[in-house]
Amino acid sequence: MFDKILIANRGEIACRVIKTARRMGIKTVAVFSDADREALHVEMADEAVHIGPPAAAQSYLLIDRIVEACRSTGAQAVHPGYGFLSERAAFPTALQAAGIVFIGPNPHAIEAMGDKIESKKAASAAKVSTVPGYLGVIEDPAQAVKIADEIGYPVMIKASAGGGGKGMRIAYSAGEVAEGFARARSEAASSFGDDRVFVEKFIVDPRHIEIQVLGDKHGNVIYLGERECSIQRRNQKVIEEAPSPLLDEATRRKMGEQAVALAKAVGYDSAGTVEFVAGQDRSFFFLEMNTRLQVEHPVTELVTGIDLVEQMIRVAAGEKLSITQADVKLNGWAVESRVYAEDPTRGFLPSTGRLVAYRPPAEVVEDGITVRNDTGVYEGGEISIYYDPMIAKLVTHAPTRLGAIEAQARALDAFAIEGIRHNIPFLAALMAHDRWKSGQLSTGFIAEEFPDGFQLQAPSGEIAHRMAAVAAAIDDKLNRRKRGISDQLSAARDFAFESERVVMLGGAAHPVTVAAEVFGTVVDFGHGHAHQVSSDWKPGDLVWQGTVDGTLIAVQVRPILNGVALAHAGYAAAARVYTRREAELAALMPEKTLADTGKQLLCPMPGLVKAISVKVGQEVKAGEMLCIVEAMKMENVLRAERDATVKTVLAKEGDSLAVDAVIMEFA
Repeated sequence: MFDKILIANRGEIACRVIKTARRMGIKTVAVFSDADREALHVEMADEAVHIGPPAAAQSYLLIDRIVEACRSTGAQAVHPGYGFLSERAAFPTALQAAGIVFIGPNPHAIEAMGDKIESKKAASAAKVSTVPGYLGVIEDPAQAVKIADEIGYPVMIKASAGGGGKGMRIAYSAGEVAEGFARARSEAASSFGDDRVFVEKFIVDPRHIEIQVLGDKHGNVIYLGERECSIQRRNQKVIEEAPSPLLDEATRRKMGEQAVALAKAVGYDSAGTVEFVAGQDRSFFFLEMNTRLQVEHPVTELVTGIDLVEQMIRVAAGEKLSITQADVKLNGWAVESRVYAEDPTRGFLPSTGRLVAYRPPAEVVEDGITVRNDTGVYEGGEISIYYDPMIAKLVTHAPTRLGAIEAQARALDAFAIEGIRHNIPFLAALMAHDRWKSGQLSTGFIAEEFPDGFQLQAPSGEIAHRMAAVAAAIDDKLNRRKRGISDQLSAARDFAFESERVVMLGGAAHPVTVAAEVFGTVVDFGHGHAHQVSSDWKPGDLVWQGTVDGTLIAVQVRPILNGVALAHAGYAAAARVYTRREAELAALMPEKTLADTGKQLLCPMPGLVKAISVKVGQEVKAGEMLCIVEAMKMENVLRAERDATVKTVLAKEGDSLAVDAVIMEFA
């Protein structure tokens, strides 16, 4: 076994590998760019080596820097994590030449399966069912359009060396193919240093299901069940689960055996994932193979009890697999949510800045429920513009699927982040979505269920009563605390203005009567509708955790003028609790309106201006491209919302813009 390994990565996956290595008694070496000098993975590792400037192409993607870091620290092996150099055959080849072990598959397997074009050719030769498409390299947009016309729309344009949703576009027409080809090729070049793209048929209403395989250097390969990753946005996974609610045991075995056969055909000898696109009828086609550890590997670990990072390290050290196929048992259900630094209310555009508050739910294993949080950030740290916007992966495990979903929903509600925008409200809304809970999934789920994007909804019905009850309990606690601080004498009973309150939740008024009891607070809405509320919440806590009518819930709480802002289960509202007379007067107050910015194009996220497509005086039509802003390795096309004439252009190519910076104005 190795004494010391180097992790050629950053963020949560570097921290994840360090945890297992530490448990195995192996020392670790971190590498870092200028932007990651204060990163969590640098702090966690036993040693750390600086490898270059912030841009990945000048640091994490430089093989010679990684090899030199191994030499200078005496690291005997390298774990690549995912992304960066993890699927480049040149990397293990260079390590091998330097006498360093690569904790991953052999270069031949990476070449055969890591390249998406070559992997499809290999799968086709192995008689594996594949999606119809053109497997050759496409030279220009005209050729891409010609191929798409022959295959039939819609088509998927994909980077050959791609992954993580980068360099990928769905096109429904020749015009979309031409533009998608240019964007996919540009993203592929900047993300992977390889601009080759290919085109394949896009299966309508598909599901994304993948099989985890594990091989050793002695010819043994097994599969560890499947993961369903159908909840995607812009071809990037958002929620994953294991097992899949679609598959039965017979289909699981067929997919698993096919994945193993494919892995054996290329001599695969590490952890890897064979991805399939599946129809609602359980038909499936080979999509690609990821020759590395997957982002979503924790759900497989929780349902199998197998530490995949440990297995990768042991296999790399030459050990035989200690697990046979018969040993693999799926236990319970696991759900993973990817917490991203992005604004779901503004088209999921990236958000950067300092984490003023970062307080994830406690990691626990109790009462059959597991809560796990894989992260690479900390409170006070910074989300950089240079890398992927993932903050954390929140994973829950329970005996049943609905149990895992309920645990995930509670954990998301208890996850407090401030300083940047994040997608937790969207994830919480997904957990409460009936279609998600019923398992009726497809990769088009988000586009179909949120066609106009995501906006926080004002609570109604039982959710509104629950949130109003929490607001009333918070107000009552604050008032009793104030009276205690000022040494007011307690009356024999509460006065009417203390107990008879009105909760203004958003625009809705909820008259209530509040009474303190031994177990907590009773909030009575009248007509026999009362809630028993109990919590040890105290002023300053960002999360209210307690019970409402015996049910454990969590609610985000932020102080605002004369009240608190509450968020729960994907709903949000400002809550102000008044006396009856105060509520009457508050209803007479005029509302402040926001300034009109309809004649300006604002930068929706911090980013770099890649291109300005219009000039002063030009007439533009609704939907026409105005400019391209790059952030976190993604190119975002900003389009005209309506017909207009360009009055001024205030930004130029190469400018680095802050969020809401004015790019151009319209007449």
